Amino acid sequence: MSQRILVVDDEPQILRALGTTLRGAGYTVDTAETAEGALAAAAAQPPAGVILDLVLPDGRGTDVCRELRTWTDAPVIVLSAIGEEKEKIAALDAGADDYVTKPFSVDELLARLRAVLRRSGPEAGPVIEVGDLHIDVSERLVTRDGERIKLTPHEFDLLRVLAQNRGKLLTHRMLLREVWGPAYGSEAHYLHVYISHLRGKIEPNASKPQYVITEPGAGYRFVGPEES
Repeated sequence: MSQRILVVDDEPQILRALGTTLRGAGYTVDTAETAEGALAAAAAQPPAGVILDLVLPDGRGTDVCRELRTWTDAPVIVLSAIGEEKEKIAALDAGADDYVTKPFSVDELLARLRAVLRRSGPEAGPVIEVGDLHIDVSERLVTRDGERIKLTPHEFDLLRVLAQNRGKLLTHRMLLREVWGPAYGSEAHYLHVYISHLRGKIEPNASKPQYVITEPGAGYRFVGPEES
């Protein structure tokens, strides 16, 4: 069965164009023009992925994304003519998996959709292997080329969260709240220190990281050596 994609945009020409393109690529497509319609469509036919406009007639795409995140892990790509960094971060903090600024290349959008759908497959199990790193989640054990790496509890939890979301951009706020708890969120400097310590232990060359990649002004992304 083909994967179902929900496209939400208040511009009819974009809905038509994306609908035609996605169907041609083998997806089943549902569309909505409003925030209310998007939530109703997602509830009626749960999508494998969502392409979501940031500005809708009856609300913000970030609010739709936040609501979707209360019951589904389906990846969300936000579309917007607003290219400001703070808008991108707000969308990612609301649970979006990626952000594409209008006007956009349809080929690039399809590639990003394929990427987020791949990453939304089965969650990483208790053992994660990336490059020469071996991360045993249940045993809280990390080795590189068979040699154990001693991490502090926070360093391990930081690596675990990053590795379990391989390829996904995690904002400073997401990481702080996930590792240190809901009381944290604005202590980016605190996070920088731990990332530096973590890189010093897991990276072959901490000055040229190949696992933990910085996304300037936004957060961090965990990748394999072949992706960095």
